[in-house]
Amino acid sequence: MSSVEVLDELRIRGLIHTHTDEHEIKAMLSKGAVTLYHGIDPTGSSLHIGHLVGIQVLRRFQQAGHKPLVLVGGATGMVGDPSGQSVERNLIDSETLAVNVSQIASQLKKLLDFDGQNAAKLVNNFDWTQNLTLLDFLRDTGKYVTVNQMVAKESVRARMASENGISFTEFSYMLLQAFDYWWQYENFGCTLQIGGSDQWGNITAGIDMIRRRSSVNVHGLTWPLMTKSDGSKFGKTSQGSLWLDANRTLPYEIYQYLVNTDDKDVERLILQLTDLPFEQVKRVMSQHISAPHLRQAQQVLASEVCTFLHGEAATSAVKSAGEVLFGNFSQITEQHLTSLEQVMPKTVVEASSIGGQQGVSVIQEPAVDVLLASGLCVSRGAARRMIKGGGVRLNSKRVHSASDPVQVIADRFILVRLGRKQHHLLVIE
Repeated sequence: MSSVEVLDELRIRGLIHTHTDEHEIKAMLSKGAVTLYHGIDPTGSSLHIGHLVGIQVLRRFQQAGHKPLVLVGGATGMVGDPSGQSVERNLIDSETLAVNVSQIASQLKKLLDFDGQNAAKLVNNFDWTQNLTLLDFLRDTGKYVTVNQMVAKESVRARMASENGISFTEFSYMLLQAFDYWWQYENFGCTLQIGGSDQWGNITAGIDMIRRRSSVNVHGLTWPLMTKSDGSKFGKTSQGSLWLDANRTLPYEIYQYLVNTDDKDVERLILQLTDLPFEQVKRVMSQHISAPHLRQAQQVLASEVCTFLHGEAATSAVKSAGEVLFGNFSQITEQHLTSLEQVMPKTVVEASSIGGQQGVSVIQEPAVDVLLASGLCVSRGAARRMIKGGGVRLNSKRVHSASDPVQVIADRFILVRLGRKQHHLLVIE
């Protein structure tokens, strides 16, 4: 892929939403390696799967010979971006932010190439704002941006029209991000900022500041926000976000979320989240359309993303777990459950909490105790209703009554299944 063809690649993959003058961007890219940046505010201790789009766009520019800057917002994270928010974010203390920045930096170093001629560079805007005084910021930065400009931005206008309004703290966020772009232009020669479509107002504020303050034209490009065909946010579950940290979201959970992707979304997600060439994606989709019940496209999506994030060994283990959990088998063995222990959701409990290892099969309502101990039901009544509805299987066997005996495999494991898709491993110590 040439330095200019990266734009065509992004367009084919549905990763261009808004941009400054395309002819000027292509002309800039054709002259040699361009330094570009994408900002991530450390509002959590891990990236989530929604960040994967920005990482993939950075990777595509890097593969085309350009130099990516990944900005982790240690400073802007203290303020909070109002874009896409109906209420003000909770402010994060400096100690928590420092931990978040460190952990996110470690993740990014595994996902981008930080070596070589066009190595990615990790930067933190706290480094160039921590000693900046309020008076210096107002005098040297604020004078280049009018309030009229800021109020005209959609992210600000929407919040001003809302019941909650917008605080001066959040109103200032756009100035800080514009200052980031200007600072990186001056110090790193950065001439392209990329981000999600909700960042367009912040990006153009930076472009305007550089034009006014440094008399240079720089550029911006955004991709569409990640949503599913039903309008819901991609990467959100009833339990919350899908984190890229394997200690917070298991590779199994990432894989299962993606393998259950709706047919309407799967081609777009393969194009946007994986490196599969366009022609190969077309072949995958052709095979999928001929036999959609096999969910081949979803399996390709889940496998590619899981491998990119966690490696081939984790993906192999997850697939093996799926064969055990969803295969047509009559007996689950200790070997099966030992292999599942590292890749699927589990709860470790003391034997006394479910009547003792041997007593679990003779207490009054063993299945209810198992559901409560696993945390899958919050009350005995809810557990009984779940069992009565026929939605509970323990070790692959359907439970018909709360008094049904429960087998503990190898005196240690009980595999719980609720409905068709929710699996949980109870480990007894």
